[in-house]
Amino acid sequence: MSPTLFLAAADNAPHDTQLIAAALGGVAVIIALITWLKIHPFLALVIGAIGVGLAAGLGAQPSVDSFTKGFGSTMAGVGVLVGFGAMFGKLLADSGGADRIVDTLVGRSSPAVLPWTMALVGAVIGLPMFFEIGLVLLMPVIILVARRSGLPLIRVAIPTLAGLSVMHGLVPPHPGPLVAVTALNANLGLTLGLGVLVAIPTVIVAGPLFGKIAARWVDVPVPELFITDSAKSREHRPSFGAALLAVLIPVILMLGKAIADVVAADSKSPAKSVLDFLGTPAIALGLAVIFGILLLGRGGRMDRSAIAKSLETALPPIAGILLIVGAGGGFKQVLVDTGIGDVIAKAIEGSNLSVLLLAWIVAALIRVATGSATVATVTASGILAPVAADLSNTHVSLMVLAIGAGSLFLSHVNDAGFWLVKEYLGVSVGQNLKTWTAMECVISVTGLAGVLALSAVI
Repeated sequence: MSPTLFLAAADNAPHDTQLIAAALGGVAVIIALITWLKIHPFLALVIGAIGVGLAAGLGAQPSVDSFTKGFGSTMAGVGVLVGFGAMFGKLLADSGGADRIVDTLVGRSSPAVLPWTMALVGAVIGLPMFFEIGLVLLMPVIILVARRSGLPLIRVAIPTLAGLSVMHGLVPPHPGPLVAVTALNANLGLTLGLGVLVAIPTVIVAGPLFGKIAARWVDVPVPELFITDSAKSREHRPSFGAALLAVLIPVILMLGKAIADVVAADSKSPAKSVLDFLGTPAIALGLAVIFGILLLGRGGRMDRSAIAKSLETALPPIAGILLIVGAGGGFKQVLVDTGIGDVIAKAIEGSNLSVLLLAWIVAALIRVATGSATVATVTASGILAPVAADLSNTHVSLMVLAIGAGSLFLSHVNDAGFWLVKEYLGVSVGQNLKTWTAMECVISVTGLAGVLALSAVI
């Protein structure tokens, strides 16, 4: 090493240590504030985020700016989706549509088969959809299935969440895998095929199988969300077909956009523009609410005042959820702006590990540090792009999947999705770590095992 490089490394080492210590300390403070002092998660996340920025040397005003930027971008994305999803979910419940879907699922599945059915539902819904959209669409079904079937809430929720999460992290055309496909110049069709091969056993292991174990660790009552006497006493309910169509409308719209992006990526035709617009997550879910008013309201024989009341009363219960999710996004942005992702990237450079294992480790470390699967995917793809240039097409696709699996590892307090799941299921931070966080780790490790197994035989 030249003297200049040596001096640079020596100068950077204290700063790198400071960043890592600040990030770890921030996470510890947030957990302590919530679990020990019983401070509301929103306030704890604000305190932790600003504290991390100051401890990492970001500065007072830049720390505030970073937090508000992350809060705003999260609310602009996830916040809008949660709002539309809450309105749709309340309408689905009040019209009797959710009861109709649940009656059909429960009536055609034994208690032993029901978790497998929910895993399949989560995977199918999650194939073209962002995780957050799938979650807000399926949460009424998850809660009502648990209430109606008598199964533990976690036994029903974990398989559904596993189906959503696996598809989000491993299978194109989700944004994360697509970013890696583009950055590494991978074959999209081959990556999609291999992704499905890895996803199927991963959903099985992290869903129904792990859900049975997680339900023993955490036993919580079914939350009081989506309870409505009017739906139970309603003489007229939407048909199963109408209720299912209402749920699938955003799925169909987003799937249409995804297919168009693959088949006609460079096209500027009017049809492609329409599909791009309709398949935008906020537009797709907003249209689901509008069509839900027609399909569910009409099917449930709801008058205009009943529909208006249903939509109005859907929003107050999610105010706390929105603030917590937004603060989680703010905390994530502070971590990103401190540059801790770059510190991890530099530490990994020059490693002699297997390239697929290395890809997973890089993505996993950045995910744990920043709380963002997208940041982990983008950063890891950029670091490993030179390595991918020397690999076969098959192994480049497997590297995409290894990065995707690593980007899901260890979701915790710096991840907005952690708080979204926690608040919907009504569990404590510790219980969410035992269930949701553990499930994400199982998905990540099982996905890596699938990638390594395929690399040995292909």
